[in-house]
Amino acid sequence: MISVFDPLHLGSVALDIMTCGRTSFESRQKSRLDILLSTAVRDSPFYRERMSGDSSIHPLLSDFPIVSRSELMAQFDDWVTDPLLKLDQLRAFTSDPQKIGMPYLGKYLVWESSGTSNEPGIFVQDAQSLAVYDALEALRRNAPRPYQRWFDPLMLSERIAFVGAISGHFSSIVTMRRLRQVNPLMAQRLRCFSILQSPAALLEELNAYAPTVIATYPTVAALLADEFSLGSLKFKPAEIWTGGETLTDTVRRHVEQTLGCDVRNNYGASEFMLIGWECSHGKMHANADWLILEPIDERGNPVPPGQPSNSTLLTNLANHVQPLIRYDLGDQVRVLSECCACGSLLPIIEVQGRRDDSLVMRGCNGQAVTLLPLALTTVLEDDAAVFCFQLLQHDESTLVLRLEARGQDGKLMAQRCQKALDNFSVTQGLPLIRLIVKLGQTLSKGRSGKAKKIVALNKSEQH
Repeated sequence: MISVFDPLHLGSVALDIMTCGRTSFESRQKSRLDILLSTAVRDSPFYRERMSGDSSIHPLLSDFPIVSRSELMAQFDDWVTDPLLKLDQLRAFTSDPQKIGMPYLGKYLVWESSGTSNEPGIFVQDAQSLAVYDALEALRRNAPRPYQRWFDPLMLSERIAFVGAISGHFSSIVTMRRLRQVNPLMAQRLRCFSILQSPAALLEELNAYAPTVIATYPTVAALLADEFSLGSLKFKPAEIWTGGETLTDTVRRHVEQTLGCDVRNNYGASEFMLIGWECSHGKMHANADWLILEPIDERGNPVPPGQPSNSTLLTNLANHVQPLIRYDLGDQVRVLSECCACGSLLPIIEVQGRRDDSLVMRGCNGQAVTLLPLALTTVLEDDAAVFCFQLLQHDESTLVLRLEARGQDGKLMAQRCQKALDNFSVTQGLPLIRLIVKLGQTLSKGRSGKAKKIVALNKSEQH
């Protein structure tokens, strides 16, 4: 199968990235922004309409309106710059799990976002934008052992395990499958494991493979450290790469001390695979040569450096097929003005991300069973098609489902959630979960501005 891959562009981007970081990135950012804005106004009907009153030959970023996911998805066919891309056809493509990681129209890679913002999205990448993500991942994200990476840049001496949601067209699993297609040698060194299976089954599979590197979520990393302490995990990985959730200092110390491995964290999204990466000094750097972050307050005004934002606008400088310009991510980000001791001139950021909880439930035989938060959200989003919800633990066998929906719509949503959780309970070795449904709820927001979706027993009392 031919994958979406441009080795020449990858090489060009890689050379550029190697020379950036310890030199000024502003000129690169500006030239890429100029090209993106001109392309958007010329080739995207959505942006052309919104900029019709601007006669500037070279529009400025500040001329563009703030946009949301719901607004862009509602006008998807006019938003993209390739008229062959149609939302209904892309929805049909991503509804087929057999097509995960397969090229679309022979030249695009497609993934869908989860519903963390209560509005799932579809994102299309061409070979040029993927080359940027590949180079950033290889040269910035994955360098905890630089000397070994110098002699093994493709990591062919490693056994890499991705532990996550692998049943949908999510960016992580789509990327993993593409990498296996691009490099057949890597296909033998990279395996994917589902978090939707029971912890016992997951541990059995991981023990059989004994990966040297695990890419996963912080809650999964914490679970693996717990299982190692109990003797259920039989190996120690050399590295754990985390993302998708907030990595707290407590979890990092627990994983590093228990497993004796390096933990490297990143900040990414479906809208841009690697927004930020962690340097050897433990600071998160934004890839500002390929994106622009604008921290804003609740009124959409810029937030000064050093102050936490209410939300953050993203401009993706790599993707011209689906221009993301001043796109409201919904994340709380603080951009620091200080320089990093690592020597990189790329800005330091602090991110307030997802802080959902793992739930400990009582199994069929009375044993404790841990339910991972991203497994629960995946089940409800994929199997029940419900995106705006909260699950609060009531006791060891009961969850409270809070929905904003009311009336018959809310009742139908609750029925789908109950069915999805019943099926999930069986795979996890649990009695059927008792569900208390509350309709017409106002979902509480965390400091990041996003609703916390999965809340553990000792924290549910606060809601």
